[in-house]
Amino acid sequence: MESLSPNIFVKNMQETITFYQSIGFKLAMTVPEAGDDFVWAMMTNGAVTFMFQTFASLGEELPQISRSNGGSLLFYINIKGIRTFFDDVKDKVTILKGLEKAFYGPTEFSILDNNNYVLTFAEDE
Repeated sequence: MESLSPNIFVKNMQETITFYQSIGFKLAMTVPEAGDDFVWAMMTNGAVTFMFQTFASLGEELPQISRSNGGSLLFYINIKGIRTFFDDVKDKVTILKGLEKAFYGPTEFSILDNNNYVLTFAEDE
């Protein structure tokens, strides 16, 4: 195995792209390649890659995938410069857990994305 890139299902692709751009992600690839009506997008920030796909594009395939936002999971993202990053995004996002040193070592904070997914950012300072 070499990498893991979650494919996250969303209701509104443009809102999702805008949210992730606001926290420093870049749009790397889309389907279709041009226009505004994307059904799939890949976004990156450093070595972190997320893929997003609309629920509508899933159609009737893979009925085991829930058709609602959010999930019983948390995306744990290691970063460098956590305090600067926190200052950059704190007024743009919903903070679930503020910047603090965890009992197991790293400094962390958690946010809610626009689709009710939890992102936790961490750094071993």
